[in-house]
Amino acid sequence: MLKKAMIILNPSSGKEKAKENEVRIAEALQELGYKVDARVTEKENDATAYAKIACEERYDAVISVGGDGTLNETINGLAEQEHRPALGVIPLGTVNDFARALNIPLDCEQAIDMLKHHNIRTVDVGKVNDAHFSNIIAVGEIAEATSSVSVQKKTLLGPIAYLVEGIKTLVHKKSFHVHLEHDNGKWEGDALLVLVTLTNSGGGFKKMAPDAKINDGLMRCVVVHDVPLTKFGALVLALLKGEHVEDPAIEYIHTSHLHVSAGDELTANIDGDEGPALPLTIDVLKEHLNVFVP
Repeated sequence: MLKKAMIILNPSSGKEKAKENEVRIAEALQELGYKVDARVTEKENDATAYAKIACEERYDAVISVGGDGTLNETINGLAEQEHRPALGVIPLGTVNDFARALNIPLDCEQAIDMLKHHNIRTVDVGKVNDAHFSNIIAVGEIAEATSSVSVQKKTLLGPIAYLVEGIKTLVHKKSFHVHLEHDNGKWEGDALLVLVTLTNSGGGFKKMAPDAKINDGLMRCVVVHDVPLTKFGALVLALLKGEHVEDPAIEYIHTSHLHVSAGDELTANIDGDEGPALPLTIDVLKEHLNVFVP
């Protein structure tokens, strides 16, 4: 009996090259003995709907072809289903944090070749309120600003587009009072930014959580205190270099459960896109998905 694979393809990702690669992906899967079904997304949440169909019809593999947004939708269709197909990722987006963290090639041809090795690894998935995420949650004015980055800017500047948009908010630096409850206690104080990540990659930078593992059942929470603007610049540089963990202006928390609330009305950024308003209840689903890796 033939194995079944579903390709979920976002035609607008990767400077609209996704459709060109459909045939090559299908051929790679057919070489592995899969019967291939390709689905093209047309609107928001299509990838989630297709992934759920793949679970219900007991497909063996689902291949997400697009950016972090397409991947997030696909994972939301797979997570917590009774049957979960193995997940393949062909990264065609701006940042591709999940792919970076798993060392999945960012070159499309190499990523397709990777599928042929059929090397599978378990990875954690995050659950935030009633939704799921693959990589990172950000809270704060900086995070909200990055949600509005246009497709044109992403295409032109890549990951730097998020950094540029975030820096603009520092002209009117605005902190918020945040309350965190985690496995080992509580933290409360004024912050400029809260990051919650499952992997070591955030915004295209691979040292946001330098000790993060993809399947240890833990998330890393990074809280940037409310510091003077001059100090904040130094903190950002340290953050990008992975030298921030011991800084007294940083809280670095390992936890499997996290509750985040704030005095201000804030909206979280989830995997690069606008997410739910606070408060957030976040949990790690340990080794929840099987993923194709190099």
